[in-house]
Amino acid sequence: MTTPFPFTAVVGQDDLRLALLLNAVSPAVGGVLVRGEKGTAKSTAVRALSALMPQVDVVPGCRFSCDPASPDPACPDGPHAPGTAGLHRPARMVELPVGASEDRLVGALDIERALSEGVKAFEPGLLADAHRGILYVDEVNLLHDHLVDLLLDAAAMGASYVEREGVSVRHAARFLLVGTMNPEEGELRPQLLDRFGLTVEVAASRDPDQRVEVVRRRLAHDDDPAAFAARWADEEAEVRARITAARELLPSVRLGDGALRQIAATCAAFEVDGMRADIVMARTATALAAWAGRTDVLAEDVRQAALLALPHRRRRNPFDAPGLDEDKLDETLQEFSDDDPDPDPGPDGPGGGPDEPDGPGGGPDGGGGGRPEPADDAPGQGDGAADSPAPGEEGRPQRPGAGEQPAVGAGEPFRTKVLSVPGLGEGAAGRRSRARTEQGRTTGARRPRGTLTKLHLAATVQAAAPHQRSRGRSGPGLVVRRDDLRQATREGREGNLVLFVVDASGSMAARKRMGAVKGAVLSLLLDAYQRRDKVGLVAFRGSGADVALPPTSSVDAAAARLETLPTGGRTPLAAGLLRAHDVLRVERLRDPARRPLMVVVTDGRATGGPEPVALAGRAARLFAAEGVASVVVDCESGPVRLGLAGRLAGELGGTAVTLDELRADSIAGLVRDVQGTSRRAA
Repeated sequence: MTTPFPFTAVVGQDDLRLALLLNAVSPAVGGVLVRGEKGTAKSTAVRALSALMPQVDVVPGCRFSCDPASPDPACPDGPHAPGTAGLHRPARMVELPVGASEDRLVGALDIERALSEGVKAFEPGLLADAHRGILYVDEVNLLHDHLVDLLLDAAAMGASYVEREGVSVRHAARFLLVGTMNPEEGELRPQLLDRFGLTVEVAASRDPDQRVEVVRRRLAHDDDPAAFAARWADEEAEVRARITAARELLPSVRLGDGALRQIAATCAAFEVDGMRADIVMARTATALAAWAGRTDVLAEDVRQAALLALPHRRRRNPFDAPGLDEDKLDETLQEFSDDDPDPDPGPDGPGGGPDEPDGPGGGPDGGGGGRPEPADDAPGQGDGAADSPAPGEEGRPQRPGAGEQPAVGAGEPFRTKVLSVPGLGEGAAGRRSRARTEQGRTTGARRPRGTLTKLHLAATVQAAAPHQRSRGRSGPGLVVRRDDLRQATREGREGNLVLFVVDASGSMAARKRMGAVKGAVLSLLLDAYQRRDKVGLVAFRGSGADVALPPTSSVDAAAARLETLPTGGRTPLAAGLLRAHDVLRVERLRDPARRPLMVVVTDGRATGGPEPVALAGRAARLFAAEGVASVVVDCESGPVRLGLAGRLAGELGGTAVTLDELRADSIAGLVRDVQGTSRRAA
């Protein structure tokens, strides 16, 4: 039973429907990435596509879905004789779970047959199942890195290569890759993002009538699924027939020089990396023409192709939101239209003249240039004092109050030195701290706990070998029992929970200092994004501390909260540490395997509450007693320095670094990691 394809109450659903249909017409477009908030029918729309895909002919009995008209000569189940009568079946939609193992994705040696019968038997994985069909990954942004790497290889080559446990197999793996994701849960790696041909953004409609219609349809489906599907059967049949007709027309569609010129000019104007965008746009524009029943690609096809193929390729860093300036797109298309076959872009090239808008940080307003900077920690300035904001300074306080300043922008980010958690963890795969993981170098073997996932062949044979005579072995195969099986232990890297505890008090309020502090935290957030960490943000100022962002995988959400963080008031350091302790305690219950790394960004002052210094010391010693790895980023500046941040690091059992020492290219002495801190805590 299928869910009907049309939806009416999701903004961007028309684009989603079109993107999926274009891939059904021309799988060479490269798949679709669907971004949107929860509850916007992303998964429903993708699953509905499978009912609209034309059926395929496969060689009977072939586990790799070979086409009888042109069978794969290297098929592991082959060779197949050309002209073999085919089996007509629907195209498959194979779902890749986020927690799938590598063996499940690419296939693996059939261990039982290999050890008991002495033969090499290959068990196909999901990539083989998805050949000539749809490979769907829900929450694709949460997919483990090692699975992403395998997907990238298969998508690039159209084939899957398996070289493991003495098995060498190659089989075709051409599939329509469709992924859905909620950006609030984190972004995709740029390499995988670029592999998706098209991307669409969806959001729930705010129109009550449309929302009522969605609820009505949902309830009707739940009451009688068969009748509901029958109601839409005719429309689905029409769409399926149109897809088939468009596929047949596709080879006849002409992509003229004018359209190619517009495609190339558009990709150049928007400064996309590489040439994949040009190719995807060309294929998408051709599919659009075929879908419309035309044999010529028009400018409107090129425009629509750009809106679907370019937004996710314009991200310059992980915190940029996908998007496209449609006015600039229209200007580029007009400039390179057939009406003006030999345009003169001018001495500076298209869009490069003197009127080009300033980029980030460029021009008089890009970096706040021309505004007088207040003195940092001027003599006589109290901790609760606040500078008045500069005229025209943007930002809005989260909680307006006396002595509070508007938020200031972050300074230029930089590459940071690696901060890691000591010891050997067992958390989610990542790139920060050492851990026992499913991927990495093999370090030993042990008895499996539960299901065997990574066989250590040598250790298994060694465990079984002494018992062959007593087990009555007579044939070539090794007699192996379950007790003989050994799990390979591997060491790789894990992602951690990086909890930022940021001092936003009046002592940090000078714009020059706070801009530098935010730049440092933003740099650490970029590092956390690259190392697949979860992040959280606690800010303390005035009379207390707030959890600005609970622990999340969405590093860009942390960057957005950081950008709007206001400053002012006294320095309740103890409140900030105690709030961080509560956050870590709750997170330890939710995700006990993920080890925390606390990064305290402060000058070390404590002025809020009774006995602030003593209370902050007691709060810090809680982390030391629990062995929480911590780093204090010392933001103190000026000719007179009190060294309070260093004392705080000592109470935490952690390491103190200055802003300069945090830079990867700094020659200052930075402790390589925080191993020494845990030893002191112990």
